[in-house]
Amino acid sequence: MKWVFRAGDLAKSGWDVVVDDSIAGWKHTGLRIGSLTAGSPLTIAADGKERVIFALESTGLTVTYRLAGQAESQEVQLAGRSSVFESTTDHLYLPIETEISISGDGRVAVGEALATEFKAVSVIKAAEVEVFVRGAGRESRQVNNFGVPDVLVASRLIVCEVIVPSGNWSGIPPHKHDTYIEGVESNLEEIYYFEAQAARGSNALTADPSGLLNVYASDDRPIEVTTLVRSGDVGLVPYGWHGPVAATPGSDLYFFNVMAGPDPDRSWNVTDDPNYAWIRESWHHQDADPRLPFNERK
Repeated sequence: MKWVFRAGDLAKSGWDVVVDDSIAGWKHTGLRIGSLTAGSPLTIAADGKERVIFALESTGLTVTYRLAGQAESQEVQLAGRSSVFESTTDHLYLPIETEISISGDGRVAVGEALATEFKAVSVIKAAEVEVFVRGAGRESRQVNNFGVPDVLVASRLIVCEVIVPSGNWSGIPPHKHDTYIEGVESNLEEIYYFEAQAARGSNALTADPSGLLNVYASDDRPIEVTTLVRSGDVGLVPYGWHGPVAATPGSDLYFFNVMAGPDPDRSWNVTDDPNYAWIRESWHHQDADPRLPFNERK
């Protein structure tokens, strides 16, 4: 199976990236990344997927949607941002069986999950996005928690953004969510969409910003991924231990995570690789990286 796709590999139907069940072994989650130009909206037909829509970089988005059973369309304006590294942004949740048209400029991200329950439309404004720093020392990273179970009301979809400053490690200790144990571990597919830039706040002259993605087997299902990732790359984690996701020195790394699965509940529970569980204890004796959070100018 192929679990890493380079920028351009997944272009389809006017979108820069489309992750769906046409990829062998992929069932529950989806992703769309699109580039918008004036007068050329991106559209999505009504289907059995719920979605979260937001700007990667844009002066603003207009999303027109029509819910199942409704004759009239509705319109929502979403604020943009100059870069995924500069600020949070507005997010729109739309339920299953919704026709969608997105217009504006720049680039848009759409996280998707197969679902059966109809949930209410919701908007999370940029100022309402919970931003926190996870870990400590070189394991510090920023999480924008706009789509986790205790924030977003959804049927299956779990989404968030992560920023890893130059030289830092995320997804550490390596962990998994590939076996459902109620209250202990979830069974979730996970998508990573990556962006990278030359390190902020330094004189870095990195011509090829990048990061590292690592995935390895947790049981008898074979999987082995250790690779550099760059802007526009996509990593899929169907199962297995995953982590670290690291920002190479001289590069800041961003990723958008999309998760969903077949569990009877919508939860995000993980099990740490016991060989690395000690790392969490080391955080008690370290401060968080002072470069974080990125949306506060240092």
